[in-house]
Amino acid sequence: MILRSFFLALGQIDDRAFFRVLLLGLSLTVVLLIGACAGFLGLIQWLTQDGFGIAWLDNAEWIGDALNWGAVLLFVVLSVFLMVPVASVIASMFLDEVAQAVEAKHYPHLPPARKVPLSEAVRDTLNFLGVLLVANVLALIVYAMLPFAAIFIFWAMNGFLLGREYITLAAMRRMGRDGAKAFRRQHSGRVWLAGVLMAVPLTFPLINLVIPILGAATFTHLFHRLSGTQPRTARG
Repeated sequence: MILRSFFLALGQIDDRAFFRVLLLGLSLTVVLLIGACAGFLGLIQWLTQDGFGIAWLDNAEWIGDALNWGAVLLFVVLSVFLMVPVASVIASMFLDEVAQAVEAKHYPHLPPARKVPLSEAVRDTLNFLGVLLVANVLALIVYAMLPFAAIFIFWAMNGFLLGREYITLAAMRRMGRDGAKAFRRQHSGRVWLAGVLMAVPLTFPLINLVIPILGAATFTHLFHRLSGTQPRTARG
């Protein structure tokens, strides 16, 4: 069911409405990563300015240069972790548009979905993002204690958190907030597994750029299939 949902999402890339949202999501993902990189490097440079941090050491300019180059390499690694909050933001911003494109093609027989008010959408975005950031910061301690299991802990934890967010957003359009929470609890095992299968490719550069939008489409299909609604591709 999960893989079938993913392949249905993948097969819709050539759909005009879906492709437009995919490009928008891809562009915003790149912008967010570049912004995070610039901010991180700016912080490193600020910490190594004269009169602050280690820059008071005599002839310490080489240390600042080394830190700057190290920061670039470190950011390549951190970009893997940064893709998780980026995916969270992308989901909150684009899931409704992705779901509309998916439903227009595969579930045209369904009535229009509920529009989530902007205030609720912003609140949900901040809540989901806050939980993700706190959980991943605290997980750094566990990664340091269990380095060989770090990647599996990362996948399991973020798979749970991302799956929880994506299925909630997808279900809220049809069931409301309370119904979405109950639905998520009812199908927690499959939602977690789908989230893990989304978290894994997020750790691969370039591939991870398209996963937030494909994930939104996948969870839209997963929600409908778990609800017992079968896809019925629109004609024409």
